[in-house]
Amino acid sequence: MSDKPAFSVNVGGLKSRSKGTATARDVEKIDRAGDAHGFVDRSPKKKRGRPASPRTGQVHAKVLPEYSEEIAAEATRRGVTQGVLIEEAWQLYRGKHGL
Repeated sequence: MSDKPAFSVNVGGLKSRSKGTATARDVEKIDRAGDAHGFVDRSPKKKRGRPASPRTGQVHAKVLPEYSEEIAAEATRRGVTQGVLIEEAWQLYRGKHGL
């Protein structure tokens, strides 16, 4: 039997390479490829909150943490979704303001 290992890899020659930066032309090409494969840009554009889902049109409310915890607790207590609570709150608001 030999003392030499059965398999070895010399990693000394491996070096990391800079990925560089994307040019405007590269970004356009990447965006076109994404569009062709059905990817949708949902990043906010100067508008606060999460964008509506393009599939359902659902709006995702962004609330302060203490409100979020209270909404979650009430939804759990009542056995409904948080969306149901938001819909009910909106209905009350509309009634109060005559909308």
